[in-house]
Amino acid sequence: MPALLKSIAAVTLLAFGLVSAAQPAERIEVPSGDVKLRVMLYRPAGPGPFPAVVALHTCDGLSSGASDAIDERYSEWGEHLAKAGFAVLFPDSFGSRGLTAQCSQRQRPVRASRARINDAGAARQWLQAQPWVIADRVSLLGWSHGATTALWAIRRRSSGEQNKTTDFRSAVALYPNCQRAGSLAWSARVPTLILIGRADDWTAASACEQMVAGARGRSAGTQITVYPGALHDFDRKNLAPQERSGLANTASPNGRVHIGTDAAARADALKRVPEWFSR
Repeated sequence: MPALLKSIAAVTLLAFGLVSAAQPAERIEVPSGDVKLRVMLYRPAGPGPFPAVVALHTCDGLSSGASDAIDERYSEWGEHLAKAGFAVLFPDSFGSRGLTAQCSQRQRPVRASRARINDAGAARQWLQAQPWVIADRVSLLGWSHGATTALWAIRRRSSGEQNKTTDFRSAVALYPNCQRAGSLAWSARVPTLILIGRADDWTAASACEQMVAGARGRSAGTQITVYPGALHDFDRKNLAPQERSGLANTASPNGRVHIGTDAAARADALKRVPEWFSR
């Protein structure tokens, strides 16, 4: 089958929800500058080609606790998107550099606006070089610190900064920190969806609303959904509402925030994200 017809067939299967099987997750390495990124790959069954997603972890890192096992949040999303027909690549920006969780570090050695942008770009280029990926249908997904990275990675560039490689197709940011981006007149060069809770006291929804409003007319189809009553980490499964303390770069200077599952917001996000990427 010619490549164009394969691409059309893959998108058609996705649109009608007919892609349901997924391969076991794979651990591989992807070069990012002088760093060998350890990544986790989730793929649909079959030869493809498939649309793909680069997925960026929070400041807690990709692994669960002290183990090397990928956190349940990401394994669930990887499997969910793979069953929807997407290949999903999770770069481990911290563990690949010998770092653990960075949530308590105010000055982080791996910054959202620098090194993690490079990691996202390296992951995208690796995916685009694979024969089982539709090169012009690679999107970007991030949570919290990873979502902030996503906003920086797809911001509109000046004419002198244009990248000649095929860009991300679209992006989704779950509960990003929008304060700095908003103050710097952020706008997106690809369609971008922001999902955040109104009760989020770690990354304020109001800052994201102001950022999106400020970018209106200059941004490529940016939308924001604010879930009433939802906290940070609303998409995590079976996470009882609780307080976290000792954190840096929070909305409040006391370093205390509240996190927890919101069933309605979680269900909506699981439905809305693959729909956004399939546009």
